[in-house]
Amino acid sequence: MPLDTKHHDLQSLRIDRSAKSSEGEPAPWAKRYIIIGISVVVLLSISALMYRLFASDAPEVEIARAAAENSDIGGIVLSASGYVVAHHKINVNSKVTGRVKWIGVEKGDKVKEGQVVVRLEDDEFRAQYQQAHGAAENARAYYQELLHGSRPEEIAQAEHNLAEARATAANDKIILDRTRNLTNQGVLSQQALDDATARFEADQQRVNSLEKTFQLSKIGPRAEEIARAKGAMIQAEGQEAYAKSLLDATLIKAPVTGTILERTAEKGELVTSQFASQAEGGPQGEVVALADLSDIQVELDIAQDDFAKLGPKQKGVVTLDAFPDRKYDGVIAEISPQANRQKATVQVKVQILNPDEYLRPEMNSTVKFLAEEGKKGGSQPSGVFVPTTAVRDHDGKKIVFIAFNGKALRREVRVISQRSGGLLVQGLNGGEDVITSGPQDLKDGNKIKIKGQS
Repeated sequence: MPLDTKHHDLQSLRIDRSAKSSEGEPAPWAKRYIIIGISVVVLLSISALMYRLFASDAPEVEIARAAAENSDIGGIVLSASGYVVAHHKINVNSKVTGRVKWIGVEKGDKVKEGQVVVRLEDDEFRAQYQQAHGAAENARAYYQELLHGSRPEEIAQAEHNLAEARATAANDKIILDRTRNLTNQGVLSQQALDDATARFEADQQRVNSLEKTFQLSKIGPRAEEIARAKGAMIQAEGQEAYAKSLLDATLIKAPVTGTILERTAEKGELVTSQFASQAEGGPQGEVVALADLSDIQVELDIAQDDFAKLGPKQKGVVTLDAFPDRKYDGVIAEISPQANRQKATVQVKVQILNPDEYLRPEMNSTVKFLAEEGKKGGSQPSGVFVPTTAVRDHDGKKIVFIAFNGKALRREVRVISQRSGGLLVQGLNGGEDVITSGPQDLKDGNKIKIKGQS
């Protein structure tokens, strides 16, 4: 084969790298899109990282909802919130330990004073009473026997026995005298005289004994014996009364007219007055709790800063959260003689003068205390109620911070009046989320995180 032909064949087997490289390389416009995409991803990653870093620096705050108030009652000096309570709540328990045999009330039932609400098993107590009653009857009978003395028949019998003994002694005296004469004459022996003498002396002793018995039967028993019998009778009667009281205690009665608030015992359960157990199936310390719901009060904790605004017998208007359209007349009935150091409050109880069936213990209520006659001003201006901790001082002004879209917004307010646990202010519309707890250096527009929210 010619040399040229071989060279041509070898050239045909060589790989053309320049052609392949230019054929697999992307177009210039594709390179630009790839670079732009990579840049966008990097920028987004950096932004997310920066957001996380800066977001972690946002302080955590607590908020409360500002509540708008419009008062149509004039002369209000203070408004406070509390709870409806029964003036006297009675926990009824048992004087004896026993098992419940019957319970005749349910929660909410109305009962009258003296009505039987629970019966306990009484077999043992009834047997003890019968035993004590028998012993008392025996002691009473013996005391009456001693107190009345001997019967006429007993006195007559003692007198007859004495007369018989005297007759026997007189006869034996005659026999003794005759025997003595015959013995001196030598007819009878000395032994016969001794026998007659002993018989007569015995008759004399019997006569003396029967004379004493006859005198005692007429006098009657000794005063000391009567007193001892009386003491035994009193002791027996005391034991009888005690056993009767235990028997009566198996009937548990309502101490006052009222409404059943709680029923804590059931049929078959053990109740006791000595010890109670919290364990399931253990003895119960009480059976029911009741109260007179016509005697209702509102229990309030008044801040010490507001306490000077109130006085004894001060009137107020009571409203319920459950029935805000109902109003009740109230008057201060009790002011605690001491303050609560931890809470910095004084407890005040307001008597509701016109209670009805809508009132229930432990309901949330609000009392608006009225100024005394002659001191009433105009109607209380409308405002927004906020917690005391939400109001701050800034350059001699009162401000609050509102949480809105993750930022703290400052609002200037004017305090209208103080309330128990809060302030009535102007400058808000109501419904705002005011910040009650946050950093002292919080500024307008700062980013915040609300506690409990992600």
